[in-house]
Amino acid sequence: MLNPEETEAQFEQRWWELMNQMRERFGKKPDMNALLLLIGVQELGQGAGPFTKEQKQDLMHIATCKIFSYSGYYELDHVDEEGWPHYRLVRPVPFANLKEQERMLKWHVLEYFDAQEDE
Repeated sequence: MLNPEETEAQFEQRWWELMNQMRERFGKKPDMNALLLLIGVQELGQGAGPFTKEQKQDLMHIATCKIFSYSGYYELDHVDEEGWPHYRLVRPVPFANLKEQERMLKWHVLEYFDAQEDE
């Protein structure tokens, strides 16, 4: 769940640090779609591709489900015969406006990369 004790400045600092790490690793600052694609590729675990446009959309969906599973919105249902994870919606993801949606996405992306460091 979002940390109510984290100030906006602390949150933005964590996001800035992640963006700098990504810039150092990939040579440019990624946008949200690139981050979701990266997470999806990592979750699929079959290497960097190549992927079709439809597969890239599926990878971004996998990423979205994975990161929102941290807050109990999705859970892994099964992995198909080709190794692709499938999630099921546990409860609807609430969004009041675009700013809150962006912040929630960013927070979950930060949680994902924090969890990766802990593994």
